[in-house]
Amino acid sequence: MPADHLAAPSPLPEHRKLAALAGEWSGEEMVYPSRWTEGGSAISHVTARMALNGFYLIQDAIQMRDGKESFATHGLFTYDREDRQYKMFWHDSLGYYAPAPASGGWSGNILTLVRGSLRGNARHVYEIVDADSYTLKIQFSPDSEGWNDVLTGVYRRSHKG
Repeated sequence: MPADHLAAPSPLPEHRKLAALAGEWSGEEMVYPSRWTEGGSAISHVTARMALNGFYLIQDAIQMRDGKESFATHGLFTYDREDRQYKMFWHDSLGYYAPAPASGGWSGNILTLVRGSLRGNARHVYEIVDADSYTLKIQFSPDSEGWNDVLTGVYRRSHKG
């Protein structure tokens, strides 16, 4: 390689930590009543994979209620080496677009990411229980002080990613 070219960056250990969420997962969820939906139980199928040279986790989820697809999400997770925060770009079947990615970090085995919009704030809390299961809690707050559950779920690995 010529001396005037920089070597391409490689993923950091922080990027590799996201691989704990890679794989195929079956989820049992509780959806709480909100302005978007009625409450009740749901099942979810989540597929996530490390991609783009290991810098990103790409996650797709489909939620089923009463035998029909009720909600779907597409998430892109990464580690920002500039501000040393994890980022999550989140898109869902409600059609809302967040003005900025969710940001946060790990504390032990818990990844907490918070994003804001004109509608309020959402907090996603992923807890790695073991190599084959994790939990997710999605909460909403109009002011980032009082948080209300929107969804809680337990996800069990059905295939490695």
